[in-house]
Amino acid sequence: MKAKTISLEHGAGGEVMQELIGEIILKNFHNKSAGSIGLESLDDGSTIRLENFNPTSELVLTTDSHVITPAFFPDTNIGRLAVSGTINDLVMMGAKPLALTCAVIVPEGFSIHEFEEIIKTMDETAAEVGVPIITGDTKTMEKTALDSIILNTAGLGITDHPVRDSGLKPGDRLLVTGTIGDHGISLMAHREGFDFDTDLVSDSAPLWNLIEPLLKLRTPEGEPVITAMKDPTRGGLANALNEMASKAGAGILLEEELIPFKPAVTAACEMLGLDPLEVANEGKAIIGVKSGYEEEVLSILRKHPYGKNAAVIGEVTENSKGEVVLRNHFGGMRYVDVPAGDPIPRVC
Repeated sequence: MKAKTISLEHGAGGEVMQELIGEIILKNFHNKSAGSIGLESLDDGSTIRLENFNPTSELVLTTDSHVITPAFFPDTNIGRLAVSGTINDLVMMGAKPLALTCAVIVPEGFSIHEFEEIIKTMDETAAEVGVPIITGDTKTMEKTALDSIILNTAGLGITDHPVRDSGLKPGDRLLVTGTIGDHGISLMAHREGFDFDTDLVSDSAPLWNLIEPLLKLRTPEGEPVITAMKDPTRGGLANALNEMASKAGAGILLEEELIPFKPAVTAACEMLGLDPLEVANEGKAIIGVKSGYEEEVLSILRKHPYGKNAAVIGEVTENSKGEVVLRNHFGGMRYVDVPAGDPIPRVC
């Protein structure tokens, strides 16, 4: 491709745009079809074949926009964040991801090379869980109107047994699939030029392969072992748990000493006056598990690289309904409030 940067013509629908789509997007997306009409057809949409699914199955649809800045950060870029985030929204509802869409808004002057790197990263991330990217849209804007690339991704999934974030019941155990706060702190440190003398990187990751085995677990009575799930993105663990408690009408008791943090995250939050419970994550899940099955779930999670630091962090109670309470190392208790704002803006 001759051009080195994005121009407004790359979003104008003509020959220059077709060149961008053909030489960058179509060339680098390898799994582009979920039915008879896929991305390579460049039609007004694409099809998804639903044969061999249970007729009582439900489709799950989600969409998300990603405005993270900068577009490149330690170990990865906005492409991995966008694909992972949309896949994980499906997974948290117990749905097998079937296909993704992607709309791109790019400012003029954006590097063609960096644009291609983002596309390649999206392809690699989707390939981890075998999900095709089947349709999309490309727009450009004046560089005075947009400071970085924006991605909007939508995802379609299917499930026989939807999982809701409101499903917690007293007695359930609460698990997280790994260390908390990695994404937000690593990105902020990179963006602001802080040197915490660490190799901390974003935890952005698609979680379908990690979570799928858990969805098959049943009690002797045939009930799902997993009662609720949510990914702690904006607002971190604090926001996600408060939502879950409020919707379930139950209380949550967290044990501070059981919550897994990397030392670099703890140190950075202490230095900057941040609550690590409010810091965003992009490759972690909160899982509600029926009491007595938490060790089985932990065993499954820890066999996968994304779940090696999984931990039980608390339980659901009948007390303090709709509230989240944290018990510290010394036995003291405090409420974990919903964050008033975003402590680290534009991290997703």
